[in-house]
Amino acid sequence: MKIAVVCANGKAGQLITKEAVNRGFEVTAIVKDSNRSAAPKTVIKDIMDITAEDLKGFDAVVDAFGAWTEDTLPLHSVSLKVLCDALSGTDTRLLVVGGAGSLYVNPEHTACVADGPNFPDMFKPLAAAMAKGLSELRKRNDVRWTYISPAGDFQAEGESTGRYILGGEELTLNDKGESIISYADYAVAMLDEIAGGNHIQERISVVRK
Repeated sequence: MKIAVVCANGKAGQLITKEAVNRGFEVTAIVKDSNRSAAPKTVIKDIMDITAEDLKGFDAVVDAFGAWTEDTLPLHSVSLKVLCDALSGTDTRLLVVGGAGSLYVNPEHTACVADGPNFPDMFKPLAAAMAKGLSELRKRNDVRWTYISPAGDFQAEGESTGRYILGGEELTLNDKGESIISYADYAVAMLDEIAGGNHIQERISVVRK
């Protein structure tokens, strides 16, 4: 299976790339400068300049883009559109490293995690930017996308257990009542979805078991 990881130099991107390489997949890192991931193949290109030709021949493309500052937050939507346009009408899957703020907290799907009184103000702009990207992605019937939201506590340095619970649109808690997952376990879930999942044009979520 041929996989491209866009923004493979990021924390999530590196672990997703490492997991893919360890599984024996043919992995290409698409990065804007020198490759610091485990991918043996590299394409040096800014995400905003990616074209259909760059993504031709891959079975799956992982979007591991992340932006954190106020002036770059809109790039979540802009970059996602670039990738969707490049993959429009193809069989290549697009798997997006999403956010937890847009997960629903009620059966009616009218309230999200980010709407809660305990959601930190400092993360609200990021949650809103990522939710906007998801909303726009839902309109793309021309792309075989899957949006994967992590648990609320997404730990970059968290332990690797290799075990997780697959959830859907609503916030899922584990048996301890936690919403937590490490980047490493998220990477396992991402590659499991690429290898055998069938959640086309769906948002799914993962939490540590």
